[in-house]
Amino acid sequence: MLETDLLPWVLTVGDLGDDVLEMGPGPGLTTDLLRQRATRVTAVEVDADLARLLEERLAGTNVRVLHADATSTGLPTGRFSAATSFSMMHHMPSPQDHDRLFAEVHRVLRPEGIFLAVDALDLDFLRQGHIDDTFNPVDPDTLSERLESAGFTGIHLERMDYQFRFAAAKRG
Repeated sequence: MLETDLLPWVLTVGDLGDDVLEMGPGPGLTTDLLRQRATRVTAVEVDADLARLLEERLAGTNVRVLHADATSTGLPTGRFSAATSFSMMHHMPSPQDHDRLFAEVHRVLRPEGIFLAVDALDLDFLRQGHIDDTFNPVDPDTLSERLESAGFTGIHLERMDYQFRFAAAKRG
């Protein structure tokens, strides 16, 4: 599904550029796709075990793994050509954390950099699948306004059967 659905969308939405930030890569399935299409990828993972395993697996590649909170990465301002988040945001504890993530992504992107994300809709069957896990989906009805508040422009939001996806740009 990543190669037949996600990747074609990513490639049609915009140019990832040379330096991509991935927020919440988990085991790194999407990291593997991104690292084939960018000179450098920085994967920010909050879970220590997942970060360690990903760092071990991708040692010697063009991927740097950073064990950090995606809302406060400590990465340089204006560094990245693109930032991505794939099925991560619904694991964040609160809407305020989502807003902090949007602000942090905006901070680390270059002018004209793009932010691409896909995440879960708030559906009963998805909520049931997260009984022992955090499930706090972003509300797509308020997402554009929240992204604009963080400084993004050119927001394209699309709802699908069980998820939504968006692309947004940092003002130049």
